[in-house]
This record gives sequence, C-alpha cells and structure tokens, in this order.
Amino acid sequence: MDKILLQQLQFYGFHGLLPEENKLGQRFQVDATLYLDLSKPGNSDDMNDSIHYGQAYEYIREIVEGEAKQLIESVAENIAEKLLTSFDILEACNIKLIKPDPPIPGQYHSVAVEIYREKVK
Repeated sequence: MDKILLQQLQFYGFHGLLPEENKLGQRFQVDATLYLDLSKPGNSDDMNDSIHYGQAYEYIREIVEGEAKQLIESVAENIAEKLLTSFDILEACNIKLIKPDPPIPGQYHSVAVEIYREKVK
C-alpha cells in the first residue's frame, strides 16, 4: 500500500491526567502515516487526486493544540477519525503520538501511543 508520511510534527498541548499538565501544557510530537493509492496523483500530477499535506497538518494541529484530553490515546483516536472522515481517498492511517516530557520519574526517551485505523467500508 502506498503512503504519505508526516513525521515529527511538533505541537504544544494540554493533555494529561495531572492538573499541571492541563495548566502548564507540554510538547507533543506526531507521526502520521496515511495509506492510499498514489498511482492516480503520480500519473496526473494533480493535487486534487492526492491529499494536501498542509491540510492534514492543520487537522492534526487543531486537535493536538485544541481541547485538553486526559489520555493521549483519545488524542490519537481523534486525529485518526478526523483524517479518515476528511479525505475520501484515505484508506487507513497510523498515528503515533509522542509525549517527550511526561511528568513521570525515571530515565526514558519518551512515552507514546500508536494506533492503526482503517476506513469503514
């Protein structure tokens, strides 16, 4: 399956269980893999046959920087749902939502959730 990759998108949001996370906010990173047939836009060279990366970015930004959620699982689910319902040619997507600086003790690089969703046919 062909794919469009949007990698290491950086945002600032207010998601988390702790009151400090909702008040102070923190950094979030998103990797989105969009699955679709790219043969038509590859042959037509017409943006109308593909997915506009900028629009996909804006949908993701609006969700991550928007209404605070307790769980990053919910944020990832909202992103997948928005993308799948907004782009007719999108068949499936993989969303990885990374929290680089969660307020938990210990040594780690980051915490993340990753989901794969397909369009209901």
